[in-house]
Amino acid sequence: MKANGKAIKYGDNIDTDVIIPARYLNTSSPEELAKHCMEDIDKDFADKVQTGDIMVGGANFGCGSSREHAPIAIKASGISCVIAKDFARIFYRNSINIGLPILECAEASEDIDAGNEVEVNFDTGVITNKTKNKQYKAVAFPPFMQGIINAGGLVEYIKGNN
Repeated sequence: MKANGKAIKYGDNIDTDVIIPARYLNTSSPEELAKHCMEDIDKDFADKVQTGDIMVGGANFGCGSSREHAPIAIKASGISCVIAKDFARIFYRNSINIGLPILECAEASEDIDAGNEVEVNFDTGVITNKTKNKQYKAVAFPPFMQGIINAGGLVEYIKGNN
């Protein structure tokens, strides 16, 4: 399984209230959440994101509350993968549960610039920055996590009796 896209980059400590502001939590519609994803720090995000793009963050990405709205908004916006130095643990688990691939890789997080073309191989954990002709190594997803992501999330995975 692979992802290919343009990098959209953010810094450290991107919390769930920045990813999806609390004023939009009265809906659980992925499409509606996607319209407001990142708007408080990047008002143009919803207009510039393309299906397949890759979000790159710094340390402690997804800190804050435990709500699933944040990874749902990111996934529904068209982002194919999030790469960060590290993730808040509850955000990490929520992301996998809803089928949003996320990878921890400090080197990639620091070296990838906004607009770089990036490819991620989930089977090997290799992240390729096509713009800079560089590779970085993240830990590959174990097969059961790949199954959850491929199924579209934990609920769909369980329905499939995997």
